[in-house]
Amino acid sequence: MAEKQFQAWLRPDGRKGIRNVIAVAYLVECAHHVARRIVDKADDAEVHLIGFPGCYPNQYAYDMMEKLCTHPNVGGVVLVSLGCESFNRSSLTRAIEASGRPVETFVIQNEGGTAETIRKGLEAVRRIQTVANQTPRGQMDVSELIVATICGGSDGTSGITANPAVGRAFDTLGALGAACIFEETGELVGCEKIMASRAITPELGAELEACVQKAEAYYTIMGFGSFAPGNAEGGLTTQEEKSMGAYSKSGAAPICGILKPGDQPPTGGLYLLDVVPDGEPRFGFPNISDNAEIVELIACGAHVTLFTTGRGSVVGSAISPVIKVCANPETYRKLAADMDIDAGRIMEGRGTLDEVGEEITSLVLDVAAGRKTLSEAMGHQEFILTYKAFDPVGPACLPLKQF
Repeated sequence: MAEKQFQAWLRPDGRKGIRNVIAVAYLVECAHHVARRIVDKADDAEVHLIGFPGCYPNQYAYDMMEKLCTHPNVGGVVLVSLGCESFNRSSLTRAIEASGRPVETFVIQNEGGTAETIRKGLEAVRRIQTVANQTPRGQMDVSELIVATICGGSDGTSGITANPAVGRAFDTLGALGAACIFEETGELVGCEKIMASRAITPELGAELEACVQKAEAYYTIMGFGSFAPGNAEGGLTTQEEKSMGAYSKSGAAPICGILKPGDQPPTGGLYLLDVVPDGEPRFGFPNISDNAEIVELIACGAHVTLFTTGRGSVVGSAISPVIKVCANPETYRKLAADMDIDAGRIMEGRGTLDEVGEEITSLVLDVAAGRKTLSEAMGHQEFILTYKAFDPVGPACLPLKQF
């Protein structure tokens, strides 16, 4: 196994990052082009574009942007505003400053328009990079890592190879003290009672069941389930079959809490992220895209995300690296340049679940130590953030009792 300690960026707020990204963040769709041009002209793999397109205010979106701009992998921020949107740029600027990170804010309506804001923003990126590169480095232990997992483009091999192999890795990382987050409550329908049996308290078990019941009701109302045509073409037959495969990513450790997007795990251990909005459906499908949920995992502090896929997905993410674990050997042969782990070899007798789980664990630690994932190396920085609404978690969701 790779070293359990590695060098990290020591943030002024006491957190530790495995990357030193400069985030260029647009605060309304009207500022998107300007922010993107700043990133394009910077032409630097460590300068990432993020943002919220909406003009109407949304507390979820604000909270997400604050968590992302102060993520431990972020060394500094350039904010780009049109000027008349409802996003509270002053509050966000103050939050970033309070975290000890350098931040500069540009209002297009006050800066002289598109070209002038791009010029000023690019200069700001260079200034902020200079400051961020002076951030001290120090030791980080695996117990300080937050690791997330998601699946996309699942097929009949996903629940046999990649997903349970990630579960093995989660068990190992959790035993070493890392915080591990799994999600996709809409893809856990049918697994709620099994999942509840792993809760560290009966009250948490009841909350886990309620999370899945909420997701099932949400999908029913929307008339849309988390089961795509590609899943069926790939050999999955029912939602329950897909759920069991997705559930296997969680491993076998006790579940010690439920998070909502932007909540940070209070300790190491295994957590479920509830990604389905609370209340009546208002803002569209809960699974807008895999990348929307990767963003929510990163907002919970995830340093790295394990993305399992059977059919094949090539996306990465801004801010935190994505490790691709390919479930299907045929897919791996077609998309090897995009896949970090060949879990499909299990089906061909070229490896076991335990061996692939160990490989995933070692790669997580190598990536934490600075090794680039394939999606990082190719410049994938996908990002999407939309409207949602969540109620805060209750005390039963994060019980004091730990294992």
